[in-house]
Amino acid sequence: MNLSFRRLGTTVVRPLLALTVLAGVLGAPAVHAQAWPARQPIKLVAVFPPGGSVDQVARILAPVLQQRLGQSVVVENKGGASGAIGTAAVAQAPADGYTFAVVFDTHGVNPALQPSLAYDTKRDLAAVSLIGTGAMVIATVASSPYKTFGDVVKASQTGSSISYGSIGNGSLGHLAVTMLARAGRMDLVHVPYRGGGPLMSDAIAGHVPLAVGSVFLAKPHIDSGKLRALAVTTSQRSANLPGVPTIAESGFAGFDAPAWWAVLAPAKTPADIVKRMNEEINAALKQPEVAEKLAAQGIVTHVGTPAAAQTFIEQQLDTWAKVVKANDIKAD
Repeated sequence: MNLSFRRLGTTVVRPLLALTVLAGVLGAPAVHAQAWPARQPIKLVAVFPPGGSVDQVARILAPVLQQRLGQSVVVENKGGASGAIGTAAVAQAPADGYTFAVVFDTHGVNPALQPSLAYDTKRDLAAVSLIGTGAMVIATVASSPYKTFGDVVKASQTGSSISYGSIGNGSLGHLAVTMLARAGRMDLVHVPYRGGGPLMSDAIAGHVPLAVGSVFLAKPHIDSGKLRALAVTTSQRSANLPGVPTIAESGFAGFDAPAWWAVLAPAKTPADIVKRMNEEINAALKQPEVAEKLAAQGIVTHVGTPAAAQTFIEQQLDTWAKVVKANDIKAD
């Protein structure tokens, strides 16, 4: 009896053991998906210092993502080199879904301006979400003789050299106006400033005839009557400045040069984590309070897939690389 019992036990236990092992193997992907993000807090690396639009975007998203994911989401500012230092840190971080970068449009320009980047923009990073786009505005002091952007075009095409300021060499504003000047055969001379504050101060004082910057930067001075908005750089008018025509409406059909913000991950982050993070960001962007806060920053939100974000970013990389090379633009 004892011998029969042992044989029966062995016969029963072995199939059960095999089934248990098989279930473990088949269930591994499910366990992986369920495990994230339970292991540790998620880090959003804002690649610019506190106070700027990248920092604001990260801090608007963080509490909503924390609530949706059931895990702490912390913002870490890692600025420098037009966002390249923070982006490098994320590119080199473990691809485990716990480190993401919040980047600005400089991400699409840096490879052309900084050939010695510590990462390969296309190979080492994966797009998670395009958060949104925003217009830049070309403005002039209220006492300026330029009433419309057409006045600038006429003046520059009739022998007058006109200076314009931006937040620095290689900024998107600099590149957009460079592309515009080339298309319109205008003599526009770039004056780089170290940030939006000094640029606005000189524009208001009339020390620089034109200034190009984000709507968020310029709008308070436009609203106060100190600056006059001449045109916005996006293909559609800005909801923040609905009465201001686009560059396209001013005689440059198809012109579109938006500022933009996106979330990236290290390139080898598992696809299911990227997909889940994208879905949660999209859900956050659909919340009215989030959209309103971003709109106050001059940002029009975009809800889309990681693939759509990747396509957008690669188009930006290609567009601005051509402008930098054609005009021999150097970083500050």
